[in-house]
Amino acid sequence: MGLFLLDYGAGNVQSLANSLKKLGHDFQWIQEPEDFHKATSLVFPGVGAFHAAIDHLDSRGLLKPLREYIDSGKPYFGICIGMQVLFESSAESPGVRGLGCIPCSIDSFSNQDKSVPHMGWNSIEFLDIEDPVHHEGMDPSSHYYFVHSYRAKYDPSNQEAAQWAHATTQYGQEVFTASVRRGNVFGTQFHPEKSGLAGLKILDTWLRKSEDARAYAPTTHRRSPREPKPKDGLTKRIVACMDVRANDEGDLVVTKGDQYDVREKTVPTSSSSTPTDVSIQAKTAGAVRNLGKPVSLASQYFSSGADELCLLNITSFRHSPLLDQPMLAVVRAAAECVFVPLTIGGGIKDTIDPDGTKRSALEVAGAYFRAGADKVSIGSEAVYAVEKMLASESGEGDGTSAIETIAKPYGRQAVVVSIDPRRVYIDNPTNYDGPYQDELVFGKPSGLERERGKAWWYQCTVSGGRENRPLSVVQLAKGVEKLGAGEILLNSIDRDGTGLGFDLDLVNLVKKSVRIPVVASSGAGKAEHFVQVFEGTGVEAALAAGIFHRGEVGIEDVKEALKAAGINARE
Repeated sequence: MGLFLLDYGAGNVQSLANSLKKLGHDFQWIQEPEDFHKATSLVFPGVGAFHAAIDHLDSRGLLKPLREYIDSGKPYFGICIGMQVLFESSAESPGVRGLGCIPCSIDSFSNQDKSVPHMGWNSIEFLDIEDPVHHEGMDPSSHYYFVHSYRAKYDPSNQEAAQWAHATTQYGQEVFTASVRRGNVFGTQFHPEKSGLAGLKILDTWLRKSEDARAYAPTTHRRSPREPKPKDGLTKRIVACMDVRANDEGDLVVTKGDQYDVREKTVPTSSSSTPTDVSIQAKTAGAVRNLGKPVSLASQYFSSGADELCLLNITSFRHSPLLDQPMLAVVRAAAECVFVPLTIGGGIKDTIDPDGTKRSALEVAGAYFRAGADKVSIGSEAVYAVEKMLASESGEGDGTSAIETIAKPYGRQAVVVSIDPRRVYIDNPTNYDGPYQDELVFGKPSGLERERGKAWWYQCTVSGGRENRPLSVVQLAKGVEKLGAGEILLNSIDRDGTGLGFDLDLVNLVKKSVRIPVVASSGAGKAEHFVQVFEGTGVEAALAAGIFHRGEVGIEDVKEALKAAGINARE
């Protein structure tokens, strides 16, 4: 008897398990229908498509016992999809019925004034006037992590459904239900297990109550419906990225290179160099640049206030990701000490093991999700998929790409596409009438001296920038959005490692071409560069690696610079 977790078979439930372990709460897993009778409190976490959750529960014989458990009056806490299944239906999966506890449907966000999915840290506002006991540790001064394309619109005219609403969040000009609380049921659209210390406080508050207190929430007086505010509470995200690979001794290390070259170079010695200096240079020349251990750095960046972390497996075992036990172990260990979203990239594709066993991209992604990842990043395979789609007669995806197969059960918010473009300069731009005429960027008189008077377009690459492909960055960005990607990680081969700042022309070009979130990457050299990219492009997030690893700029420095510039950032 006691606390049970429900794993419906998809999505990252390990993160919640790690959170509960950190907080000192014991739990068991629902393994079969009979386990619902043993549970005295139940938590249902998860991400993914509405139909995937319902279908998995139904196929395992868990759907009816779940509804019976909720109807029994015992405490229930649903997170993200665990909250959405309480509703009657979802526009994500027409014809699929939910549990029907809450008499309204889940609908899609409008992307007219914002990017969809809603991805990032946002604020909440309570609907009751004074009910701190039943706020369940939630704090309107904190931010919580949301990642979803569908939401329950807060509609006070539906009085029965409105009685379930506990708190709301505004995204763009839409106000939706951020949490529900009625009787024995508590649910959040955001992920407390990925919302840092503020999220852990919610889990701990609910679990430290007596089971009788968890199962009781009185109907309270609600505030009058409010009009949307001029601006929502979504913060700009700062992402710390770690390129991980095996060094020559076989240990996984965090590395960083200039234009993707991660080997140390021989430094010319000066007349003042000592024999010791020369000896160290001789030993390190040609070695993989070692900037730290991945789990240690991940923990450090979480403590420093990073909003998300990204681990990219850049070479090791990419031919067989499921046999890459060291990298899976890194993910598991990082997920045990990091309570913000974690993206994993490298080798997320259809592969064949050395023994001939075929492994699908979906299987590879599933292994990383079970290890503790929240999103997977796809690179070269996305380029090939878009090329295939554009060459087809229909101009549509055929459902076999890694993007499509992963997004279908896990939701598009789980799929990030990493793009590596390179500039292609045009000799005579005034007479250029090539296929990328509408994508040409012209160097500004106030820009870098080497760019003035020049024009260029951005060509996509694969294999870490080592091979050019006949595809522009706009074609690729629009293509991956069409295939079902939920976010774009936009690199720049020309700016990587330069410290000159983000390529604002590139970022603007892509940002204006898609309606999904974009993460700007490559070129950050100082905290002010983050201010520039947010003020100059409107991207949702910005990423850096080397300047964080080498201690040249701290995440705290970036947050302070954003705050000074009046840009909303998570404290």
